[in-house]
Amino acid sequence: MIEQVPDTFRAFRIHNDEDGYRAGVESITLADLDEGDVTIRVRHSDINYKDALAGTGKGKILRRYPMCGGIDAAGTVVASTSDAFEPGQEVLVTGYGLSETRDGGYTEYLRLDSGMLVDLPAGLSLFDSMVIGTAGFTAALSLYRMEINGQKPEHGPIVVTGATGGVGSMAIDILTGAGYEVHAISGKTEQFEWLESLGASQCFSRHELEWGQRPLESARWAGCVDSVGGAMLSGIAAAIKPWGNIASCGLAGGMKLQTTVMPFIIRGVSLLGIDSPQCPHPIREEVWSRLGGAWRPRFLVEICRQRVGLEEMDEVFNRMLAGDSLGRVVVDL
Repeated sequence: MIEQVPDTFRAFRIHNDEDGYRAGVESITLADLDEGDVTIRVRHSDINYKDALAGTGKGKILRRYPMCGGIDAAGTVVASTSDAFEPGQEVLVTGYGLSETRDGGYTEYLRLDSGMLVDLPAGLSLFDSMVIGTAGFTAALSLYRMEINGQKPEHGPIVVTGATGGVGSMAIDILTGAGYEVHAISGKTEQFEWLESLGASQCFSRHELEWGQRPLESARWAGCVDSVGGAMLSGIAAAIKPWGNIASCGLAGGMKLQTTVMPFIIRGVSLLGIDSPQCPHPIREEVWSRLGGAWRPRFLVEICRQRVGLEEMDEVFNRMLAGDSLGRVVVDL
């Protein structure tokens, strides 16, 4: 039986007007949402660092107000004027300006353009897809681009920075499942045992790293998935083996990059920018297909450290911005 859209439903809505910046759960109607040729009943979303910035107002994320937060969503089609989707289909969406230029996934019902949607891959549930979410998709897109550029497991270990975060923990799981030896870098040494349970063969404290002072360091890693940026990325670049790849997908440690061209012209290292929100749709579908198949994460339950409802998100936002988050948080609607 296809669900009918009720007259009103719950959403986590963000405002910024004469009464100030505020966000919370309220009742809205379908007419309050952006238009789209497909309407879905959202079952799950997730919380990313970007969502925490938007939900608290500590980052300039939203381009207009009011808007529903949430950069990801997974659910079931309830209405469609698109030939590509019909009621009852399970779908997901990540990126495409959700919670930035249009309403995002923190709402029980959501209207979207059909070109944004991906069929839920075989091998994943709607819940699984939001444990993965933008973080896991970014990690998988990093591996996709690295392999397009010649990366192979036999070249040597891949190092993952920011390893306890969403992208980092998902990257460890996906890379090890794809046959790579993975090393992890994190400041949370108390979580090394957890990182090893996800597949990391070696863990390093970022507080004890002594390399990065010279244009070229001893080459120790064949590649890197870096969600930190800043000084970390500068140091990593000097320690990558010849013809290795660095997938740069975050800037938690800063946006400035102070390095030399030496790793790139002496060792042939490639710096690959990962823009997951604007990933071309055919590549998006291919990567999600792999996430449901050969690259399916093995430790989704372990990586999902918390499930919350719409009313419980403020605490998670603040903890995430304080650097106390671990793994992934799924929002149940």
